[in-house]
Amino acid sequence: MRLVPSQGAATGAFLCFCLAAGPAVPDEVIPHRDDLSAKDRSRVASVLQSPTDFDKPEPFEPMQGGAGTSRKRLNRDAFSHSNGNLTFEEQHSFKVGNGLFKKLWASSPSSTQASDGLGPLYNARSCQGCHLKDGRGRPPREGDEAVSLFLRLSIPPETEEQRQALAAKDILFVPEPTYGGQFQAFAVPGLAGEGRFDIEVEEIEVPLNGGETAVLQKPVYRIRDLGFGEMHPETMISPRVAPPMIGLGLVQAIHPGDLEALADPDDADGDGISGRISRVRDPKTGKLVQGRFGWKASNPTIRAQTAGAFSGDIGISTPEKPDNYGDCTKAQTACRDLPHGEQERLGPSEAPDPVMDLVTFYSENLAVPARRDVDDPYVLKGKKVFYETGCPACHQPKFVTSRKADNPAHQFQLIWPYSDFLLHDMGEGLADHRPVGDATGREWRTPPLWGIGLTRTVNDHTRFLHDGRARNLLEAILWHDGEAKPARDRVVALTPEDRRSLIRFLESL
Repeated sequence: MRLVPSQGAATGAFLCFCLAAGPAVPDEVIPHRDDLSAKDRSRVASVLQSPTDFDKPEPFEPMQGGAGTSRKRLNRDAFSHSNGNLTFEEQHSFKVGNGLFKKLWASSPSSTQASDGLGPLYNARSCQGCHLKDGRGRPPREGDEAVSLFLRLSIPPETEEQRQALAAKDILFVPEPTYGGQFQAFAVPGLAGEGRFDIEVEEIEVPLNGGETAVLQKPVYRIRDLGFGEMHPETMISPRVAPPMIGLGLVQAIHPGDLEALADPDDADGDGISGRISRVRDPKTGKLVQGRFGWKASNPTIRAQTAGAFSGDIGISTPEKPDNYGDCTKAQTACRDLPHGEQERLGPSEAPDPVMDLVTFYSENLAVPARRDVDDPYVLKGKKVFYETGCPACHQPKFVTSRKADNPAHQFQLIWPYSDFLLHDMGEGLADHRPVGDATGREWRTPPLWGIGLTRTVNDHTRFLHDGRARNLLEAILWHDGEAKPARDRVVALTPEDRRSLIRFLESL
């Protein structure tokens, strides 16, 4: 097989699949793809087969993000380049969206009226404030304030109305009555923030084959200096770091049938892996659809996730979330007595449709960087170890996106995210004991791995997992439990050389 990049005059580059010699694949292998012809299905099924030869890279393996993959210089801006498939007009929209993504919002009233509306409670003043250089957040360093790590809050349902709303997916959790769904340390002048939190760590030693020992650090969170009284005694707390922004539009373009085909909620195949679809309501249609964004797969689209971040992180209202006070609850009267930033002449909400459209477009079109060293023997050995230890059972290497994707730049692309975007039980060690929608307190969405090896280059750290507790990739693997315990145990049992080759493979992504 070979993959040939082709140019469309109006739609930009896309990958068309041209079969050379190779094994025939029955069309019925992927009958769930209603966007493909029978010929397409056979070709896609063939290209998605797992490799059997680990002595050389697979065709187009360096192009992790399809034909739009970024090949620009690898520096701190490696996650900030646009999808290479965009038209000239779309490039303009991307650049304007980039400016809005970096924009610092101001408290009301402000002389810069188009920037009014910050807070009154917030975690950051801009999208870029959490998604540093469009990359991965981290726990605060000594002496820092927590910005790219924050705490989600909720309580168990207390009324029949709340239980029914949860069952119907009208809400995904019950916010803490006073502090809402997110703990916000910062506030506009004249208002107290919600408080601060400290992080203590407990060390856990993990013996490894070959005489090595890894030391994991389990974080313990202590909230202090509460600004609005005591929290509910049953408050559930979940720390979250901001995830990288690359490739989101391509994830959105994955055909829903591909994820349905990977799901195995009852472990029908007996492999111990029970990936589940998260089903949430689409805010535009009200229908139940797949959630595939966020640590618990609780957002169905990038626009929905953007609106949630504007509201919860910055306190900015949007057409999707029109409350100008963000996460300020009715119990926080001092917050709701302050002015907001909505202005009639600029349109409804503090970030009306032009802003939302452009920030969403920007978020959908951040390019995935090209793989490095795909033909390095050490990397190829690590790739073989990745497959042999069972990692692809959840970290699904590749997809071919839908021909019906909204943006032609995302259509029919061979991509390599290394995720199934399903919910998996990751064991007690990683449990936050805070259910969200379909996700239990032990379940997390499989995060994509593309770009993970550039974390230090872009963000000057190597902190991983939902709360940044892992200080390197090996620690991230060793925290895996639950459904991932057999794969984790195989990594523990590897020789030191094989473990190093596995990490080297991950660093090439």
